[in-house]
Formats: sequence, structure tokens, C-alpha cells
Amino acid sequence: MVVKNIALVVVSPAGLETAHGLRSVLPGARIHSLAGRVEGDETFTDAMAHLRALFAAGIPIVGVCAAGILIRAVAPLLSDKRDEPPVLAVAVDGSSVVPLLGGHHGANTLARRISQALGVSPSLTTAGELTLGLALDDPPPGWRLANPATAKSVAAALLAEEEVTLEVEAGEAGWLDDLTFAETGELTIRVTDRAVTPDDHELVFHPPVLTLGVGCERGAPTEELIALVRDTMAAEALSPLAVACVASIDLKSDEAAIHALAAELGVPARFFTAQELEREADRLVHPSDVVFAETGCHGVAEGAALAAADPKADLIVPKVKGARTTCAVARSPRPVDPMAIGRAQGRLYVVGIGPGTPEWRSPQASAAIAASTDLVGYAMYLDLLGPAASAKNRHESALGAEEARARKALELAAEGKTVSLVCSGDPGIYALATLVFELLDRAGDPAWNRVEIIVAPGISALQAAAARAGAPVNHDFCTISLSDLLTPWESIEARLKAAAAADFVVCFYNPVSQRRRDQLGKARDILLTGRPGATPVILARQLGRPGETVEVITLAELSADKVDMLTMVVVGSSETRSFKAGVRTWTYTPRGYGKKMV
Repeated sequence: MVVKNIALVVVSPAGLETAHGLRSVLPGARIHSLAGRVEGDETFTDAMAHLRALFAAGIPIVGVCAAGILIRAVAPLLSDKRDEPPVLAVAVDGSSVVPLLGGHHGANTLARRISQALGVSPSLTTAGELTLGLALDDPPPGWRLANPATAKSVAAALLAEEEVTLEVEAGEAGWLDDLTFAETGELTIRVTDRAVTPDDHELVFHPPVLTLGVGCERGAPTEELIALVRDTMAAEALSPLAVACVASIDLKSDEAAIHALAAELGVPARFFTAQELEREADRLVHPSDVVFAETGCHGVAEGAALAAADPKADLIVPKVKGARTTCAVARSPRPVDPMAIGRAQGRLYVVGIGPGTPEWRSPQASAAIAASTDLVGYAMYLDLLGPAASAKNRHESALGAEEARARKALELAAEGKTVSLVCSGDPGIYALATLVFELLDRAGDPAWNRVEIIVAPGISALQAAAARAGAPVNHDFCTISLSDLLTPWESIEARLKAAAAADFVVCFYNPVSQRRRDQLGKARDILLTGRPGATPVILARQLGRPGETVEVITLAELSADKVDMLTMVVVGSSETRSFKAGVRTWTYTPRGYGKKMV
């Protein structure tokens, strides 16, 4: 069983080193610190509540802590062992690994992997694995059980050295070679790709030997494709549980119907180029010149089924046509690993990581980064991710190379990779989300249009500055970039005059640079036409990072010498107020609540 989205839970500082070391064998795992801040990861204060929340959400837990902590945390939630996620305890010094729950749902597999990395023996306690060397209800990846409830009785028979037979009707069952089988017996393990109704005396495994090729018109109904496949499989007495993957041409990698079918079957969707499908042309039963003229290959459904299968596979169900869909099925002589063939639909996350500190990074952004194979961004932004960027392919570019970054991210995603284009703050506020869509709008590489794009918002610099200073943008405000590299100064000047006339709180992005020193002074003078010189101005620098400073000055005092490119400048309106409370200076813009106060 493949276990993903693992939570590495640390409850004391002593376990941090071990947890970080385990990341090399648990790709994508995130550290959940219950003992204080961990740079680049998540920090939580209520340990028991957080552990219960992870368990209830079905997230695998590897706790670098005493086993008792995990047991006490999840004990109130224990009910059906068939639904529980893996829970493992790893000693803080890495000297022992104990799978506590979900042994046959991936915990034992994880224990072996972690133990090998730590150079220790896993403390396995499940009888089947200790005696038989395997768990019948935890078959290899892709294999599925038709009747998992029967696994217990068959395993008990094997442990008691009773006679059990093995019938292999499809694929290879080498993972069962260490078991001793009889020629006859009351109980049977059956390996088949057929749709069968097991009786009480047989345990039925379905190996991943069927590859399902599909084709469809653009925007074909999901219901039609699912019904076509379901009816075809039923007519041929084939089990959907033996399907290794759904396959098609890469031109269809963004078709909702294909992805819905794959989700329905619980298998990956894999895609091939026309050239890859055309290599199967000699084995097609229904080659089509019409299809070739449209796609560059003589058959999509049949070609995809064969391309995804073993080279020695047979096309056992030639193309079946629906109104707007087609499907075909190939059978391989051995199990198919779908991750080793074709490519997935590319996915591009445009991620805002906020000012940089993990406390200001959304769970969606963290999940996107964890799911990505490739990270694209300005080197400083990638560095701010800390350990979250480990084991990822980094693609760095210099400040100012924004279009090159966006193009690189789209190109990688078009290759079928999962990519995060990393921006500071919010990706849609003076960042790269707009550039991604602008490149698509310019009709770039057609393959880009098939990429799934998800924008993960972040905390913007103006929000971070406002939070540190009090509540200065609690009423109407606007943002203006003072960089005239992309916007003519005349346009910026017009916006400044409008903001001054409307008495907006104004948040300045890109206030100065080494070459741009005059714009901030000009902006100050324009705003002074609509508000007094004593108006509070917040200068927030390096927010959420080492060296953070927040200073409040007056608008009359504002100058380029007080600001750099890492400074967020927030100019209050004529209503904005600053006051001291103890050692702090707070700044806020009233919304009128005070008029209701008595």
C-alpha cells in the first residue's frame, strides 16, 4: 500500500533531528510541531486535540514520541479498524519503530521503510506478517481485494498449516511465493481479473492487469463515458477492480469526463502523445484514418490501452463506441505500474507564501508545495520555505525574470509534472498569477491550455503590515505600485491624485529601488494635497522574517531614505489615528463605530 500525506508529529525538541532525517524516506511528509516553532513547517499548541484531528481526517501519523502519547490521543476515536489510518511511534533517538494502528493499511510498510533508514528492526506485532511474512489484507500497490472480510479466515488457516489452494487466472502472484499451498483444500486464494461473486471459501484478489483506453469528443458528458465503461466491463465479465489505470491521448488530458472516470475507478489517469500511441498502430483492431487526421494517431482508445499495458499485452476488448465516447481494454501478463508509464495531467499551483513565515502560510499553500515535484521562483522566496522545499526540484531565476519564471512553470506542468510557482505575499497582488493567465491569453504553447491551474492565495504585504501596526486599512483603502517599469508615471500620478482626492488609505508597493528614488517624494507631495502632514505613515520592513521592524512616522517625514524595496508603506487617510498603549504604538482607521459609543 502506498501511504501519502504523512504527518510527522514531534512533541519535544529532542525529536526534531530524527523527524527531519525521516523526510528523505517519506517524501512530501510535513512536520507538525507540538513543542514550539519549527521553521518551514506547522506549529500547534494543543497536542492531543491536533493528534485527534489528524486521525479523524484519516491522515497517517508518524509520531516521533512515546507510544503512550499517541495511544491516549486517538483512543477515544477507535471504532472500525478497517477505516483507521496508520499510526506509528518512533523513538526520539530513532532506536525503535512501532506500528500501533493500521498495520495492514500501510503502517507495517511504513515501519519497514523507516526502520531501514534508521538502521533498526521494526517492532511488528501482527501475526500474519510475523509468521507468514505478509498480510493478506495489505496486498501490493494496485492489487485489490474483492472480499477483504475473508482474509482473516484464510490467514488463520495458513497459520494453522491447513490446506489452502492458489488459483492464478490473471497476472503474476509472486508476492505470494513464500506461502505454502496445497493442490486441494477447502479454502482457495484466487487471483483473477474476472468479475466474480466470491463464496465463503475463497479469497479473491484482483491484480492490476487491465488497462482501460478511452477517447471522447471535446466536452463529452461524464455520465456517458462512465456508463460506456461500466456496461462494457460487465458485458465482458471483467472486474473494474483489476483496472490499473485509465489512459488516453494527451490532447484529452484536461477532459473532465476522463478524470471523473479515473476517480470512479480509484485509479490514475495517464496520457500519451500521438507519437507514442501510433507505435501501437500495427496492433489496432479498428485503425482509423479519420482519427489519424484529427489526432496524429490511428486509434486513441485501442492505442492508449496498449500503450499503457505490458509490451506483451493483448487487446481483449477492441474499441466500443458510445455517442461521443469510446473505450477499449488490454490485458497484461503481469501487473502494471501506472506511475511508470505515460504522464499525468500537469498541474500548476500559483502559490502565495505570505511574507515568508510559516505561521502566515495558508494550509492550501502548504499542501500545494508538499504535493509538488518542482518549485519555480525567485531564490529568496524558495529559501523562505525552509525544509518544505527539501526533496523538490528547484528552478530559480533572478529578480526581474518574472516572465521566464512563469514560462518555466507552465512548461514543466505541460510535461505532466506538479509544479508550484512560488510568490511572496498573495500571487494575485503585484505577483505572477496575472502573468500566467496573460501568457495563456497570448495563445502560447497549446499544451499549456491542458494544464490544471490552481491559484493558492496568500497573506499580502499590506495585510501583514496592517496586522502588525493595528488596523489602518479597516476602512476604504487602495494599493498603488510606484514602479514605473511596467506602468507609465503619468498613470501612477493620476491614481495618486484620485486617491488623495478620495482620502483613501494608500498602501505603496515597490516604493523605491536603487534607481528609482524620486517617485516616493512625488507621491508624498500629491497625498499632502488631501491630508495633513501629521497623517500617520507605517513603515513595515521584513515582515515575518528576521530583522522585522515596524515604525510609525508622519506623512511630512516620509522620504526615500527611510524606505527600501523590502518596506511596505501604508499612508493613513485624514481619519487615521496613532496612539501609545504602554510601549506599543497602535494605528487604526475608524469605521464610525465610535459614533455609536456612549
